[in-house]
Amino acid sequence: MKKTLTTLLVATVIMSCKQDATQADVALVYPETKKGDVVDTYFGEQVADPYRWLEDDRSEETAAWVKAENEVTYSYLSQIPFREDLKKQMEKAWNYEKIGAPFKEGDFTYYFKNNGLQNQSVLYRKGTDGKEEIFLDPNTFSKDGTTSLGGVDFSEDGSKVAYSISEGGSDWRKVIVLDALSKEVIGNTLVDVKFSGISWFGNEGFYYSSYDKPEGSELSAKTDQHKLYYHKLGTAQADDQLIFGDTQKRRYVSGSVTQDNHYLIITAANSTYGNELYLKDLSKANSPIVTVVNNFDNSSNVIESDGSKLYIETDWKAPNQRVVTVDANNASQENWKDFIPTTENVLSVSKGGGYFFANYMKDAVSMVKQYDYEGKLIREIELPGIGTASGIAGKKKETTLYYSFTNYITPGTIYAFNVADGTSTVYEKPKVAFDSEQYESKQVFYTSKDGTKVPMIITHKKGLKLDGKNPTMLYAYGGFNISLTPSFNIANAIWLENGGVYAVPNLRGGGEYGKEWHVAGTQLQKQNVFDDFIAAAEFLIANKYTSSDYLAIKGGSNGGLLVGATMTQRPDLMKVALPAVGVLDMLRYHTFTAGAGWAYDYGTAEDSKEMFEYLKGYSPLHNVKEVSYPATMITTGDHDDRVVPAHSFKFAAELQAKNKGNNPMLIRIETNAGHGAGKSVAQTIQENVDMQAFTLYSMGIKKLK
Repeated sequence: MKKTLTTLLVATVIMSCKQDATQADVALVYPETKKGDVVDTYFGEQVADPYRWLEDDRSEETAAWVKAENEVTYSYLSQIPFREDLKKQMEKAWNYEKIGAPFKEGDFTYYFKNNGLQNQSVLYRKGTDGKEEIFLDPNTFSKDGTTSLGGVDFSEDGSKVAYSISEGGSDWRKVIVLDALSKEVIGNTLVDVKFSGISWFGNEGFYYSSYDKPEGSELSAKTDQHKLYYHKLGTAQADDQLIFGDTQKRRYVSGSVTQDNHYLIITAANSTYGNELYLKDLSKANSPIVTVVNNFDNSSNVIESDGSKLYIETDWKAPNQRVVTVDANNASQENWKDFIPTTENVLSVSKGGGYFFANYMKDAVSMVKQYDYEGKLIREIELPGIGTASGIAGKKKETTLYYSFTNYITPGTIYAFNVADGTSTVYEKPKVAFDSEQYESKQVFYTSKDGTKVPMIITHKKGLKLDGKNPTMLYAYGGFNISLTPSFNIANAIWLENGGVYAVPNLRGGGEYGKEWHVAGTQLQKQNVFDDFIAAAEFLIANKYTSSDYLAIKGGSNGGLLVGATMTQRPDLMKVALPAVGVLDMLRYHTFTAGAGWAYDYGTAEDSKEMFEYLKGYSPLHNVKEVSYPATMITTGDHDDRVVPAHSFKFAAELQAKNKGNNPMLIRIETNAGHGAGKSVAQTIQENVDMQAFTLYSMGIKKLK
């Protein structure tokens, strides 16, 4: 194997002999990927998995394959004549000061700041004297900037802080506790913490969640029993108290303490949708854990307590969400009473300053209303424009809260909100070298295959010529009740400045129209999501925003599945496909890490013969045929323990073996990187440069505008 790889690495890009060749007319010699003889049987049907060996992320053979593939990919990318110019353009645009919303803890005001090109944002603070100091600088955590800061959670009085770090982008975290005043470490570092927040109980300890360390590879082995622990400061992690998850086997467990320190709220789930709900009265010693909701049919969570009165956000009997109240001493569902009733728009709720804020999503844009604790509507908040408002939250005693407002052409601006009179004033406006006035962003509604109306926001320079020749990036997600709302992104701004069109449809499977919209894109209805995406592409082509020769499709994680399924079903539709960290092996996804928890959206190949056949029918890995595919660059990270890179490895091997055209089938594998969170700025910039350069080059574009 190693000898074969070494030999093949000598083979670089071979230009086509055609006299009128464009940049995309190239033939590549890829590393040889050996085929094994693994065969699985599902309901009597045998399914070959010749690249099963690539699932072993610890083998030297896999490492050699990764190295060989990257050498081919970077050799190809290095020949793109405008790649370095694009990088300079991206770095210049990225290089502006970014400041996050402030928050108060103890006698200090904290905020994140990045001077422009720092790999990780730095946590600063100011005391009563107004003097600024660095509190935590993640750029000092590792030499290459790949160790990142996760959550930062302060104790009740702000005197102590627990923060988590991720190394190499892994979901496995370490938790470090500091004395916030002296910044000295308290006790030992907690290790092997995963999918967890930190919730303090007073100032002496906190709750967190994790799994037992799996046998085999910690980056790919299955993890399916989540447990909730209490850590008391000054004690060893081995002595932490197991609170929940010993006898109750659940894949996702979290615990949070209400702001008044009265209750511990526990949510438990086996999938990414639907949860049980429990509470424990922390004001009474040795109080039992009380069941509030005993099934996974709906999603419910306690958002506030006021004495024994609980405020619960739920979609039980309310597919677009509502807020109910109930007495904690008799909290079962039959006693719930409407506080903020459900409406035709999807609701999410935050609290701060003694009020609740109902953030409604109307056709994927924000509308916010303010309520008091008796359920009285105080006002609808006047937002700066049409877009996404987020983060209106804080402690109950605060008189000023902060929120961010953004859309596709408006850089995220922080506003200070006066809870008493409802006025918003600009607190921090970034100095971005991007003239929003030169661009327009509009929402359209198009018709999917089955007649469903789907919204899409299209953004481009004003005066765009509708001649079908505009490079267009079609980006979507379509799953897990996730909503894609308008937001500004520097990489997308560069795409627009270079004459590109950026289009984002809100597909079924997402949360933009509530539970029914979500469910319509799950399991045996998953094809609706792909049909919605295909219809979006056809709308852009029919209206001459672009054509198949200038269309790229892009998506990550579940969106990577979307791209993989679309390009294998309609390879003629687009010129470029960019599946990132994708779920691409639909027959085995549930056997890795926490993948089994995605079954609410996908179902599994073990559920039934019907489900197996449906999954096999669209699984990107199992639907690669000997046809010509669009220019493809798969992206993944070697430390991705959310969607393991084996999905991408095996898909790349299939494409390279079967593609009949000359379009490149590349895989770009970031080392010391995970599913996305925690990437250094340098890594993020280079990845975006490579995706855009590859896309434009594949479309035959010779230079930047």
